Amino acid sequence: MITYHCFWLLFWIGQPHQSFSSPLSKRTRGFPEKEKVLELSGTTRKEFTRSKRSWMWNQFFLLEEYTGSDYQYVGKLHSDQDRGDGSLKYILSGDGAGDLFIINENTGDIQATKRLDREEKPVYILRAQAINRRTGRPVEPESEFIIKIHDINDNEPMFTKDVYNASVPEMSDVGTFVVQVTATDADDPTYGNSAKVVYSILQGQPYFSVESESGIIKTALLNMDRENREQYQVVIQAKDMGGQMGGLSGTTTVNITLTDVNDNPPRFPQSTYQFKTPESAPPESPIGRIKANDADVGENAEIEYSITEGDGSDMFGVITDKDTQEGIITVKKALDFEKKKLYTLKVEATNTHVDPRFLYLGPFKDSTTVRILVEDVDEPPVFSRPAYILEVKEDVPINSIIGTVTAQDPDVAKNPVKYSVDRHTDMDRVFNINSGNGSIFTSKPLDRETSLWHNITVIAAEINNPKQSSRVPVFIKVLDVNDNAPEFAIFYETFVCENAKAEQLIQTLSAVDKDDSFSGHQFSFSLAPEATSGSNFTIQDNRDNTAGIFTRKNRYNRHEMSTYLLPVVISDSDYPVQSSTETVTIRVCACDHRGKMQSCNAEALIHPTGLSTGALIAILLCIIILLVTVVLFAALKRQQKKEPLIISKEDIRDNIVSYNDEGGGEEDTQAFDIGTLRNPEAIEDNKLRRDIVPEALFMPRRTPAVQDNTDVRDFINQRLKENDTDPTMPPYDSLATYAYEGNGSVAESLSSLESVTTDGDQDYDYLSDWGPRFKKLADMYGSVDSDKDP
Repeated sequence: MITYHCFWLLFWIGQPHQSFSSPLSKRTRGFPEKEKVLELSGTTRKEFTRSKRSWMWNQFFLLEEYTGSDYQYVGKLHSDQDRGDGSLKYILSGDGAGDLFIINENTGDIQATKRLDREEKPVYILRAQAINRRTGRPVEPESEFIIKIHDINDNEPMFTKDVYNASVPEMSDVGTFVVQVTATDADDPTYGNSAKVVYSILQGQPYFSVESESGIIKTALLNMDRENREQYQVVIQAKDMGGQMGGLSGTTTVNITLTDVNDNPPRFPQSTYQFKTPESAPPESPIGRIKANDADVGENAEIEYSITEGDGSDMFGVITDKDTQEGIITVKKALDFEKKKLYTLKVEATNTHVDPRFLYLGPFKDSTTVRILVEDVDEPPVFSRPAYILEVKEDVPINSIIGTVTAQDPDVAKNPVKYSVDRHTDMDRVFNINSGNGSIFTSKPLDRETSLWHNITVIAAEINNPKQSSRVPVFIKVLDVNDNAPEFAIFYETFVCENAKAEQLIQTLSAVDKDDSFSGHQFSFSLAPEATSGSNFTIQDNRDNTAGIFTRKNRYNRHEMSTYLLPVVISDSDYPVQSSTETVTIRVCACDHRGKMQSCNAEALIHPTGLSTGALIAILLCIIILLVTVVLFAALKRQQKKEPLIISKEDIRDNIVSYNDEGGGEEDTQAFDIGTLRNPEAIEDNKLRRDIVPEALFMPRRTPAVQDNTDVRDFINQRLKENDTDPTMPPYDSLATYAYEGNGSVAESLSSLESVTTDGDQDYDYLSDWGPRFKKLADMYGSVDSDKDP
């Protein structure tokens, strides 16, 4: 239904008169003029002074979405200065003027040219003015007016989202808030019910409901269980016009998910589980997995497993796999099939997060029985000890048994075992073992002083299955026997003064023994029997493993006897007693009155009247300086001597000769003058080279003149022969540039410069005989001849 609203502008012309305007009327002042208007209010009457109004109109209203074929009429403008003679012109400006709104410049009628949409622009502000056509001056001040668009219900409600996603906990009470949906209507909310929206549910009952005015969705059914159904799709409708007939509507979809709560306890699907594991399973190794089912998800389905009772609670453990919520049975201690073959456990599964609201459903835990069978495996032999320590004396005979190791097969079969020594631990093969009974014996002599400990490894392997083997370390300590004689701690070489007195101590001796003594070493010192009689020195044993050498007479003469060799016998106190004879060297030396040695016989023989060390060094330096001077002088003389370039004709060695001749400069034109090559008729000047000094003065030979028609190639060959035989020529090759074109071409010169010297006209017919390249030239000159008058 289309309603037309026409609003007229009424303009007053002539004398002012009383006017009553509605509250919406708006007056625009023109040229003010005093007038009196009486206005009655009750029984009183007052006089008012007001200015003259040139024109007046009410606010314009247009209906949106006009569908008529003609332009929609808006209103009319008219000035009181308009006399109807067409002298005034009406002008419209502002929002949409000239495009959306047009005005008849003669009558002032305003029309809308297009359909208007209030949702795009609800108000248009325009300005009107009347001007004199002849002068172009305004006859009325510019005035502003408003065109307001009236709304119609042409927009359906639109939801803020096409699809809503929401969630609500399962088992919620009726009326629990889920989500709120919102729809907006672009129509004018202040005009009618075009924008009044009402919500209703089209799909999703009886599980959910929606409030008609707020759009809040709530649960409508009690105890909705996620395990039965998790996803719900609800369709909500929003309708304007307050939900009345004829209103526009829009819909949206709400996807509602029931979130999980812990309302289901864990339950084992089996009352008994049975697993097998070999007895060789190492600790912490898994045996099997069990799982209690829980219909819940997330943290509500998290389970903790534990062993509550059983005969294997100390042998096995259980851990929880956080990813799969399974219980993993593991080994805690080493198993032994021969000791126990079957274990029984009771395992319990418990929810870690319990909701108190659902405890009435029962305990949130469950238990099951786990049976574990231990399987026998072929195990390697087991030694009776984890390590063996053996002792043996170093003087034990070869092939003597020093100890025994034992190992047994722990399996029920009790397979026989053979023994062997790991040769990587006994590279010298000092020990060996009986493969049958495990007795270890020596195969080489032992020496405690060389090696105190021997660490070897014994291998025990099953005879039927050699891969099943085990190892044990054997530590062998070599015990000491007294098989080493004592000896001097150091090499003793002492001296005695010539003026020494009898019974004077000249040296203290000490001894060592490689053997080990439990009670400590006790050494005795004495002179050898062969030196007892007639010896010039005596030995005194101090009983503390030291002894002193004393003089036996007064004064010694180094010229008679310069060195004495004193044999000393050292014995230990262990069993069997070991002794050795050591020699002490005693030199006779000259000493001062305080007994300080000055010189001995050997030194005096070597340097009786020799030079001092400083003198020898000085003489050596002088010899070195003299040799260096001679070498430098010879090198300088060799550099000054000039060696000839070629020594002889027979010398066929390659020689590199460096010519450092840069030439004579700009004035040197003798060696590089190529003027004769450019002009074969040139005459050579009898000039000598100025860049070198000739070794002998040779008179230059005059070459015969060259014929006029001689070609440059023949000329060059002739000059080459002359230069080869001329001793005044340069002794090296020169590079010359010959700017010579030869005798000339067949066509001779084509230049027209010589044409001015000819007396008559030239004949160019021969150009036609030169080929196609000269055809253009022949046509040009040939045409000249043809144009001449006969």
